[in-house]
Amino acid sequence: MSWPRRLRTWLLGAGPAAAGGSAVSPAPVLPLRTVLRHFWPYVHPYRRWLWLSVAFAALSPAIGAATIWLYKVVVDQVLVPHRLTLFPTLVAAYLALTLLDGCVSFVDQYASTWVGERFLLDLRTALFRHLTVLPPTFYEGRPIGDVMERLTGDVGAIETLVVSSAAGVVADVIRLVVYGAALLYLRWDLALVALAVAPLFWICASRFSGRIREASRERRLRSGALTAVIQESLTSMPLVRAYGREDREVGRVQGANLGQLAAQMTSTRLSALFTPVVDLIEMGGVLVVLGVGTWDLAQGRLSVGGLLAFGAYLTQLYSPIRGLAGLITTLHSASASAERILEVFAERSPVVEHPRAVDLGRAAGHLQIQSASFRYPVAGRDALRDVTLHVSPGEVVAVVGASGAGKSTLIKLLLRFHDPSSGAILLDGHDLRDLTLRSLRDNMAVVLQDTLVFDGTVRENILFGRPDADDHAVRAAARLADAADFIEALPDGYETLVGQQGRRLSGGQRQRLAIARALIRDAPVVILDEPTVGVDAASVERLLGPLRRLMRGRTTLIISHNLLTVRDATRIVVLDAGRVVEEGTHHQLMARAGAYAALHRAHQGPGSPAGERTPAA
Repeated sequence: MSWPRRLRTWLLGAGPAAAGGSAVSPAPVLPLRTVLRHFWPYVHPYRRWLWLSVAFAALSPAIGAATIWLYKVVVDQVLVPHRLTLFPTLVAAYLALTLLDGCVSFVDQYASTWVGERFLLDLRTALFRHLTVLPPTFYEGRPIGDVMERLTGDVGAIETLVVSSAAGVVADVIRLVVYGAALLYLRWDLALVALAVAPLFWICASRFSGRIREASRERRLRSGALTAVIQESLTSMPLVRAYGREDREVGRVQGANLGQLAAQMTSTRLSALFTPVVDLIEMGGVLVVLGVGTWDLAQGRLSVGGLLAFGAYLTQLYSPIRGLAGLITTLHSASASAERILEVFAERSPVVEHPRAVDLGRAAGHLQIQSASFRYPVAGRDALRDVTLHVSPGEVVAVVGASGAGKSTLIKLLLRFHDPSSGAILLDGHDLRDLTLRSLRDNMAVVLQDTLVFDGTVRENILFGRPDADDHAVRAAARLADAADFIEALPDGYETLVGQQGRRLSGGQRQRLAIARALIRDAPVVILDEPTVGVDAASVERLLGPLRRLMRGRTTLIISHNLLTVRDATRIVVLDAGRVVEEGTHHQLMARAGAYAALHRAHQGPGSPAGERTPAA
């Protein structure tokens, strides 16, 4: 490749690069019209403020034109003839126009900023609300760091695309009209010469816009990848340090950072090259006009003040022309972020609440699973096949099976994160699809395998189960969960901050906090997903009491590795490859010497007495 071609490739870029091994994939490319049509409704509630901003933006060029005209008067009627009698009046007019311009600029900036920030607030809230209804598979399929980048940086870029750019277009058009009219009034023939270079701005912008859009799309993609890598590394830091992989993680972050650097530099090169090219076009136009104007001045067809005013108007005229030309590149740049946001909005929850859904009230707790099957969209086989299970109010049923047997899928169907592909799940005789999601989930208390604790106080974490509960209920739930003693020993008791993901608490303390959160909910149906996983034997013994109190009198479904918890169950159901293959009590299943007994033997420790371990759940 010749060096001129290499230089051109370096300056203009060679198109978007691959994602460099990142789990972040590019968003689909969309027409700019589609992007604007989707996001404009978020501006609609604030259109009055936006039009107020535009109105004041329109006053600014009118004030500027009047100020330049005063400059012409000063030169032609004060400086050249040496008459100072008019000078005080002109000074007063200058001061008045300057003060008026300051007031107009203040209102314009305040109104436009208010509209922009309200737009950001509404769009970010709408996007987050949409994220809350998406299924767990959405988060399993993409890095959380990239989702966070879309909520922050990408949403901010859309404000530039929809609000600032829209207001900027109107303001630039008004400036173009005002200063163009002033030029035509001064010298129409000279004005036509000045406008002859305007098409060059658009040609330049059109040549750059496509590459700037590609570079911006790559930059947003790389930024999301970097955030994802950093977020993953920081949340996994204990594991990183335990395995001595600090250098590996530093290398991963550095690699993602280098990818973002390369994309940023490509975008910067294009923008930096676009600016001087436009400056050169503008300077060419000014020089041509000054040359012709100077000739007219020498011929007596134009005054000194008129030439100076014409030059000032011309500079002001080229500013909106280059602004409108540059707007093309700005729109294409910001549309890369819009595409990433629209990709998320395009995701749909597989669960839709029926328009005439029933509010169940407090359920008795009668669960029925009737020939339910389910397959994930990208899976090659059913995760659950023809599962039938009846759980009476107050009954405790344990579900066990090897990894991948379908236990977690069953929980997702009960919570209606997904609906069965066939069959039905009923609560008190009502198909879950006929109930409002709120009333369904209000009747369920969940203790998940991943003990989720929020960055807040102990009290706030317990109240998450029932926000309207009083202090007495909080303390009662803590006592029943065997958590009161350790909570009261904390520096600030119930007001102690537990840190992100509850990192200031031990695993057993987090689990007891989760049990207290489920207890205060006082729901008739309890779902326990590995409630004792990740805690030591002593902590398991302490958790069994609170768990039994949580299960007492409630319909309970347990997935657990712990033998003592499973043996508390009224029945044990064994899943294998999505099917129910055995059902009965612990002793009945052991006597059959079938799948349950095989799992039991597989999880027996060498030399451990029978009954100390349990099948995989």
